[in-house]
Amino acid sequence: MQRFFPALVGLVILLAILSTCVFVVRERDSALVFALGEVRETITEPGLYFKLPPPFENVVRLDKRLQTIETNDPERIQTAEKKNLLIDSFVKWRIADPRLFYVTFGANDRAAVERLQAQIRDALNASVNVRTVKEVVSSERDTIMKEVLTTVEARAKPLGVQVVDVRLRRIDFAPEISESVYRRMEAERKQEANRLRATGAADSERIRAQADRQRQELVAKAYAESQGIRGEGDAKAAAIYADAYGKNPEFFSFYKSLEGYRAAFSGANDTLVLSPKSDFFKFWTSPEGGNPAKP
Repeated sequence: MQRFFPALVGLVILLAILSTCVFVVRERDSALVFALGEVRETITEPGLYFKLPPPFENVVRLDKRLQTIETNDPERIQTAEKKNLLIDSFVKWRIADPRLFYVTFGANDRAAVERLQAQIRDALNASVNVRTVKEVVSSERDTIMKEVLTTVEARAKPLGVQVVDVRLRRIDFAPEISESVYRRMEAERKQEANRLRATGAADSERIRAQADRQRQELVAKAYAESQGIRGEGDAKAAAIYADAYGKNPEFFSFYKSLEGYRAAFSGANDTLVLSPKSDFFKFWTSPEGGNPAKP
């Protein structure tokens, strides 16, 4: 047993040394192999790799996944109108050059985040300072994001960082100008509403006048047609009456007298002051319509 113990100890030491010569690079990492303090190799592909045991060679791993920088507090940026806006943004970035990134920041991602936040702040100021509130909020918002992305991407590339995207998540007015902006917007909306009401009232009057004119034209046309039809009817009635009178004048005279009696005595309190010998009562005294009492 004593003979095998030194051999066993030597085997354990050999295995321990061999374990320090093997390292694994995962899919989400990049690896820098240092030889006596200098970068000897940069590994970006996942797999099993070999190196010399420390202190001859050491490995530093860097996260190469896509990362996000979100502002804790919105940036206070002034527009061309000297109005303050609170802009909340976020950035997507990754380590593109592990060697250059390590030379610039070491293995400290926090330092890289702080540097990128400062660059984003400067780029936002440069883009927003030359635009009005309306342009920043609506019409040129996409243009501002593109400008900031282009600027920050160019500044971050020498640091070994790739900036993938920049987005303006929220834009608010600073508290001291919110009330005045809202009042101005309210006044503009009221002015627009009054203009629309005036336009609607004018259109309403025009439509109403047009409808009245069309109604009058239709009524006049209908009245003219009705008068024409009534005239034709009266003419036909007169012809019928004339024909009937020509066939039997005595009966026609008797019929017309009956219509006259009906019209004269239609009311319960109607009163006529006439002579009994008048022609109106000629059929009362004689069926033939004669009036023997009349001289």
